[in-house]
Amino acid sequence: MDIKFEKLSLFFERVKTLSFWQRIFGWTSFKALSYEAYNEFNDLVASFNTSKDNIDRLSHDKVIAETNYRNLEKNHNSVLAENVKLKEEITRINHDLVKFRDENTGFKSSAENRLKEYENKVAILHSMQKRSEENEAKIHSDREREISEKFNLMKQTWAKHESHVESAIKDICKKHTIEYIDKEKVPFKGKPDNSIKICDEYIIFDAKSPASDDLENFPTYIRTQAESVKKYIKEENVKKDIFLVIPSNTIEVVNQFTFNMADYYVYVVTPDSLEPIILSLKKLEDYEFLNELTPEERENICRVIGKFAHAVKRRMQIDVYFMRHFIEILAKSEAELPKDIFDKAVEIETSEKLNPPQEKRAKQIPSKELEADARKIIKEVEARAIASPPSIEKSIESIPLYNIEEKDKR
Repeated sequence: MDIKFEKLSLFFERVKTLSFWQRIFGWTSFKALSYEAYNEFNDLVASFNTSKDNIDRLSHDKVIAETNYRNLEKNHNSVLAENVKLKEEITRINHDLVKFRDENTGFKSSAENRLKEYENKVAILHSMQKRSEENEAKIHSDREREISEKFNLMKQTWAKHESHVESAIKDICKKHTIEYIDKEKVPFKGKPDNSIKICDEYIIFDAKSPASDDLENFPTYIRTQAESVKKYIKEENVKKDIFLVIPSNTIEVVNQFTFNMADYYVYVVTPDSLEPIILSLKKLEDYEFLNELTPEERENICRVIGKFAHAVKRRMQIDVYFMRHFIEILAKSEAELPKDIFDKAVEIETSEKLNPPQEKRAKQIPSKELEADARKIIKEVEARAIASPPSIEKSIESIPLYNIEEKDKR
């Protein structure tokens, strides 16, 4: 019986050259080859048994079978030796097979764990990304809402500006016994928003506010309105000084507060400056006949009015300067401070409350009282060694804005 051992030989060659990755990814083909080799081995065993039977059968014929017997004996011993080697190899292969099966199971388990860990991390990343996008959307929405609320508040302020100015002027006139002329009762054309009468002259205060959220064109609008009030100057007994009252929150975009229109002057003011302006105009009532004033008295009146106008504009300039400076500081604090410190500052800010002195009707604010308060503050500053100003005037001169203006004058 002629038996070829191709699969068995191939199996041993594969065992000798089998690599790590071939064990993992080529195990199925290797396993199939081992089964085929094992079948050949069984065929070999069957052949051996057949040979043994033949030897037993031919042993009776010693003469004829002696030579063949020796050859068969050699073959038998060789086969036995080969069989032992095959058994040892099969035992080793079975051992390796169990080992490879265990390693393969471990690799599969490790790969599954890594896959699960990867999927978990991807899920966490997607969750964090989604949460980040939601937070950004919320911040953007909050900012848009704040801007919208700010503009709505500004619109409300501008919408109520005319009535607010009218109410303020009426209160000032009532407080200081000045005649206020209702819009429907002015004895000339044009119907200005507010008119008061001092020394038989009508002084006009027109309220002006932006028509939209865009303040870029507001300065041009103010100049146009300064030209349009010329219609009042043509009327009899109308003072040649016209006042345009604008909202306080628009002052930062206005770059010109006085317009010399040749035949008349237009002054741009805010509601806060109405009372000192009206009081300075009321000083004219101290003289029964303006023509009887001496040149010195006229000069004094002009000086007082000029100082009031300068003080009002100067105060407006300082307020704008500090407003811009404070806005810049607030923006830097939000952008540069650590979040925990900024949040704590906001918490403290929301719990604070300022209570300035309350203004009461029919009660004058004495100048001496203000001077006494100023001297008291200076003494407190000197006591704390913060500064040692010799006088209020020198303290004011130390302000950068004051020095800039004085240099401009020179």
